[in-house]
Amino acid sequence: MSVRNVAERPGRGPDVAEARPTPPITAAWLERAALHYLERYSASTEMLRRTLRRRVEKRARARGEAAEAFGPMIEAVVARAVRGGLVDDARFTAARLATLRRRGASARGAAAKLAAKGVSREAIATAMEAEREAAEREAAPAGEAEAVEAQAARAYARRRRLGPFRRPGTRAAHRDRDLAAMARAGFHYGLARATIEAEAEAEDEVGDGGEDGAGTGGI
Repeated sequence: MSVRNVAERPGRGPDVAEARPTPPITAAWLERAALHYLERYSASTEMLRRTLRRRVEKRARARGEAAEAFGPMIEAVVARAVRGGLVDDARFTAARLATLRRRGASARGAAAKLAAKGVSREAIATAMEAEREAAEREAAPAGEAEAVEAQAARAYARRRRLGPFRRPGTRAAHRDRDLAAMARAGFHYGLARATIEAEAEAEDEVGDGGEDGAGTGGI
């Protein structure tokens, strides 16, 4: 066992590192914490609020103080962030919904994920209505645009290598499993069946080197 040399100060014995006192919880500190968080992440109002609460709770414990006493301070910082445009639930919801849809989230699945981020039902409904209107505006002149939900279902199947995205010759054996995976993702049976039983296009087929998806897991 190695022995570490410990310096001694006159009259104080072995030199021991002194713990720094935990700084106080102030509005300025909270504002810096909020800015640091928002510089790194896109967030909803509730996400910012939760983050600041965790920071306050940690520091309050270290100081032996009641975190609840700083609730009004947290709300004031959140309100300033909203007024300054640093947090915008409508903007966050629309952007996050678009990302989830591209990754294959169903309407139900996307709504659940947004709700978990603290987004209100009203904001979710507004974003989904805007999504539907945008899809209608962008309809191709030659025909009707594919429904957003159907696009998401196909994106999910492609991502998980289900149905038409499985290796040739393996689809039938995995049909029920693939339907169950689509149902767990929030797609209704009719759409799930249509997606899983769709014909595979040449560019969609997974070759011998492709992944044989397990059909489980989430987004």
